[in-house]
Amino acid sequence: MCGIAGWAVRQDARPRREHAVAEAMARTMACRGPDDQGIHSGRHATLVHTRMAVIDLAGGRQPMTADESEDPAATLTYCGEIYNFRALRTELTGRGHRFRTRSDTEVVLRAYLEWGERCVERLEGMFAFAVWDARARTLFLARDRFGIKPLQYARTPDGLVFGSEPKALLAHPDVRPAVDLDGLRVLFSMARAPGESVYRDIHDLPPGHTLRYGPDGQVLLRRYWQLEARPHEDDLQHTIGTVRELLESSVARELVSDVPLSVMLSGGLDSSAVAALAARALAAEGAGPVSTTTVTYSGYSDNFKADLVRSAPDSPYARAVAEHIGAEHREIELTTADLTDPAARRTVLRAQDVPAPFGDMDTSTYQAFAGAHRYSKVALTGESADEIFGGYSWVHIPDLAHEEQFPWVAFEQWHPGTRRGLGQGLLAPDFTARLDMDAYYAERYAEAMAGIPRLPGESDEDRRAREICHLHLTHWLPRLLERNDRLSMISGLEVRVPFCDHRLVQYAYNIPWDLKTYDGREKSLLRAAVGDLLPEMVLDRPKAPFPVSQDASYTKALHQEFADVLADPSAPVRPLIDLQAARAVVSQDDGSGVQDWLHRMNVEMLLQINAWLMDVGDGLEL
Repeated sequence: MCGIAGWAVRQDARPRREHAVAEAMARTMACRGPDDQGIHSGRHATLVHTRMAVIDLAGGRQPMTADESEDPAATLTYCGEIYNFRALRTELTGRGHRFRTRSDTEVVLRAYLEWGERCVERLEGMFAFAVWDARARTLFLARDRFGIKPLQYARTPDGLVFGSEPKALLAHPDVRPAVDLDGLRVLFSMARAPGESVYRDIHDLPPGHTLRYGPDGQVLLRRYWQLEARPHEDDLQHTIGTVRELLESSVARELVSDVPLSVMLSGGLDSSAVAALAARALAAEGAGPVSTTTVTYSGYSDNFKADLVRSAPDSPYARAVAEHIGAEHREIELTTADLTDPAARRTVLRAQDVPAPFGDMDTSTYQAFAGAHRYSKVALTGESADEIFGGYSWVHIPDLAHEEQFPWVAFEQWHPGTRRGLGQGLLAPDFTARLDMDAYYAERYAEAMAGIPRLPGESDEDRRAREICHLHLTHWLPRLLERNDRLSMISGLEVRVPFCDHRLVQYAYNIPWDLKTYDGREKSLLRAAVGDLLPEMVLDRPKAPFPVSQDASYTKALHQEFADVLADPSAPVRPLIDLQAARAVVSQDDGSGVQDWLHRMNVEMLLQINAWLMDVGDGLEL
């Protein structure tokens, strides 16, 4: 996995060979590429690359240039994994291409030379890349179908700048960290639209899109892939078998690596399925055992208290799965000191560039990835199974599922612990009114609904199930994928997501709701597809989100830090806060139950905003 960045300028603009700027952009992405760094400079384009070597450790150096004549035809900087690269290599060899390496990087470059901008339609995997085409004098950017790998861009007076992360773009002198009221709405949003960014002048390249920057300075965005609505004609047993077959294929392909690999195992259905299939695939190749990693907290299992979303700790389930499949299993035990470590929390904020509303789940996820990195360089996860198989609780609450709103936002507004919105319950009333998140969500929801492919004649239940699945995949999943990418990359770990195989997602998207929930439970279909692989206790386990610390000392430490901010008249976040409500929260140190966890997330969000505003400085425009 890698970091990419660079820029191109119009052909009538002054050529820019600012090597110091390229080096500065590379330094911001050192965590994404600790193994190597490269810069390619030309008269009108510069490409930057930092590399984490996973496949063809010696031959995959970048930026990679295709020398078809005396002048380079094209130069590539690429981040990702192409899981069908061997088949593409065979096809390209048959078309006359000659390869110098074993890397998937060279396959991407040669695919571009052979098929041009439509090469992305043949690539299967996770990727973000840029090609400087010297023949056409154009810069071409591409991003995978679900946005697993990040890619941002910004227009400048004489060109276009791009990078894996905003911090890379902000290292360029023509890009500044401007944040206005619209950007703050995106910051607090739990349903960002594709392409939205907190920074006013920086844009996400939407998933499933390409961008071409021409010599005249024109930008052309093109969508190359989207979900399609198709009739589902398979019966239940054939559907179960097809889900199993597609998932087996995806996991097997994503095990390809020249470095140690593991599975992040929570003991839930999704990650357990991935671990079991990985164990089978490795055994079939005479390899293994599979390596698995679980995160927990000191004393968590012994002192666990059930709440509204977590009925049991993860560790016993993860151990049962590991024993069942013969895994080499490790537990990473975190303490309150780990979660309150200032260096770790600064690292998490720096990794994500902007504040995030997931609180200590982000810090513990980062610590878990860092722990897994001690034993492996690549990890598979169960992310996105909930989105395609209907795992979230709000999907199964009729009043929420049928509300004209993003279901998880409706859940947030319905739940007493989050009724004013995660991160927003402590904001000053006048600032809350200016944000007007209700209007923001209404506009984004209307836009999202307009783009959903449907089938004529569907029942109301199937229509709404399809809508909710599409909303999850386009407005919820990208947030989780971005989070996983940033927190794993800062840890030196490449994370892969087998459930995001586009063939599996496309098939699941069209499965009727009565088949997905044929026995009345969430993710019934997935349980049936992997039922022969897992212990009964795991198959019977209800969905549980990522664990959070239940140690009251963590809440107390957090409240003390927040109290210090409230007492500091120069704290940049202070003018945005309802001081009376904030002081009331600080005084609540009972450290009990789900309410503690939810209001704690509000506090953590504002602490992050305070630290972030110190970096943004005068970039905040209100």
